[in-house]
Amino acid sequence: MNPLDHGQALYTRRQFFGKSALGLGTAALASLIGKEAWAAASAMPSMRHGVPGLPDLPHFAPKAKRVIYLFQNGAPSHVDLFDYKPKLRQMHGQQIPEAVLGGKRFSTMLDGQTARPVLGEITHFAQHGKSRAWVSDFLPQTAGIVDDLCFVKSMYTEAVNHAPAITFLLTGSEMPGRPSMGSWLTYGLGSETEELPAFVVMTSRDKEASCGQIFYDFYWGSGFLPTKYQGVNFRGSGDPVLYLSNPEGMSRAVRRGLLDDLAQLNEINQQDFGDPEIATRIAQYEMAYKMQASVPELTDFSQESEATLAMYGPEVRRQGSYAYNCLMARRLAERGVRFIQVMHAGWDQHRNLNTQLKIQCDDTDAPSAALIRDLKQRGLLEDTLVIWGGEFGRTPFLQGKIEDTKQWGRDHHPYGFTVWMAGAGVKPGLCYGSTDEFGFNAVDKKVHVHDLQATILHLMGVDHERLTYKFQGRHFRLTDVHGNVVRDLFA
Repeated sequence: MNPLDHGQALYTRRQFFGKSALGLGTAALASLIGKEAWAAASAMPSMRHGVPGLPDLPHFAPKAKRVIYLFQNGAPSHVDLFDYKPKLRQMHGQQIPEAVLGGKRFSTMLDGQTARPVLGEITHFAQHGKSRAWVSDFLPQTAGIVDDLCFVKSMYTEAVNHAPAITFLLTGSEMPGRPSMGSWLTYGLGSETEELPAFVVMTSRDKEASCGQIFYDFYWGSGFLPTKYQGVNFRGSGDPVLYLSNPEGMSRAVRRGLLDDLAQLNEINQQDFGDPEIATRIAQYEMAYKMQASVPELTDFSQESEATLAMYGPEVRRQGSYAYNCLMARRLAERGVRFIQVMHAGWDQHRNLNTQLKIQCDDTDAPSAALIRDLKQRGLLEDTLVIWGGEFGRTPFLQGKIEDTKQWGRDHHPYGFTVWMAGAGVKPGLCYGSTDEFGFNAVDKKVHVHDLQATILHLMGVDHERLTYKFQGRHFRLTDVHGNVVRDLFA
């Protein structure tokens, strides 16, 4: 057989359509994605030579170089932890006024419960620091750093269930499929390191497994951005990242040569097809090779002082714990990782508020405060933005029966809740905004989720209206068509 005929006989259907798409298909595609996307793609240097961002970013001088988001899945009860409301104690057990409820919707877990008795805080509040911020006695370590924190007590959102609300806060949409905040920032700004991913995610949950919160991959997904911008999930047991170790009998030198040859083949394919996922594949192979050296050093706590380890609490040496992940967050930050997402599930107290809230606070209070202290004493807090909070708050009224104290709970509450921020660019010792006397509705200096997103991007030197990506004929952004920067939070 003629060698040319033999080659054509081996030509697969996928190869045929892939090659043919470079003809008329390329012209059609160009009209859809626009000149900007082509220019960005052609200007993007090989990921093997660094982790750059877009050429025109940052838009202005940033206050922060990196973000650590301590995301509390399940929604901490703001009225039991930060938002002190004497009215709740005064009206404990009485029906919350209909004028306050205002026909608001809640989760289906309240279906069939006609009563809405006010539930006073189950903790004890006190004012702390020079800022005189109110903090529950369940959070003594957080109370000790209030003058470093900026409380936003007038947050509100739109979704009433966990997954849509978390997705909304992290991606700007209740529906999965949009890029997450970390993906947007690493797409726009790149990374300060070539040895570790620009966007790292770590998850933990309460040991009691008290709620069924699931960590969906789209919480750190890249959506329609190239997948090299999605978060890398460090596992809570065993090797933090799978398949980093070389197979038995393969030396590092042999691995290096294999990757170089593989990269050449992939670059040929990239020239033929122009598929950004081929560039991702090249970048991920190269990152995996570098992480073979960087990850063992990253996870080695032997050089940490006993005082530092003690500050994070007794769980700090247990891989997969919240304390372990908080110390890892500091180590990732000082090694140049751009966005670190620490997610801890277990705050969903529908029927166990009197028991599980204290457990959650015990697990997370010391590590969260230790992270702030640790960053501060190392000079890292000056250019690191730390955010603590959940997807919404909890209802000021009771879920359950007032006489059944063992099953007291609070339902999901999107209409007013609290987050705190610390570090680069935010005003320490500030309590911003407020809810009404019941802690029900945000009423003063209201901050929507899109406003928070716009503010975070601004602190990173990014104009949230200008960081866009054209997809399916439309320019998308993290804040959709909403969002205002809350400049009153800035130092």
